[in-house]
Amino acid sequence: MPDPADQHRDNAQGKTARCAVLTVSDTRIAETDSGGKAIIDALKQAGHAVSDYTLVKDEPIQIESQLNSWLSPSDQPPSPNHQPLDLIVTTGGTGIAQRDTTVEVVRRLLDKELEGFGELFRMLSYEEVGPAAMLSRAVAGLAGQTLIFTLPGSPNAIKLAMEKLIIPELPHMVWERGR
Repeated sequence: MPDPADQHRDNAQGKTARCAVLTVSDTRIAETDSGGKAIIDALKQAGHAVSDYTLVKDEPIQIESQLNSWLSPSDQPPSPNHQPLDLIVTTGGTGIAQRDTTVEVVRRLLDKELEGFGELFRMLSYEEVGPAAMLSRAVAGLAGQTLIFTLPGSPNAIKLAMEKLIIPELPHMVWERGR
């Protein structure tokens, strides 16, 4: 008997996502944002479209304002030039420092949390960095029909999440959330 997950992945083949990337940092600027650029490159190499990229300070109001602008871009119906986003990936602000507020903001916006993402991410991170993996509060879920993933700012963590978790499963998630 065929595995249902394999059947779903077969149904999702060829699905691409319209994406946006948000870097949350008090120290980076666009020219030094290697993490944001790595996310964009990974998405594009996998055939997805990145329609927007922004960098904001680790201030809850700035993070929430940017995310809300992407989640509710206008009251106009979708058109070929204006399609809703399938995916938002954030980087930065997922640790335990006082300034790390991305997770709190994103959790307020989520309708459904994908707890397995954070669990798997920390498990894979543990294999690379040991117990320090528990310091990441990476989270993911659905805000309406838009998937949101929060990643740490570390280039190695970004590479791990994109290559091992997000990119391989993104077509399936895009297909699944629309069922």
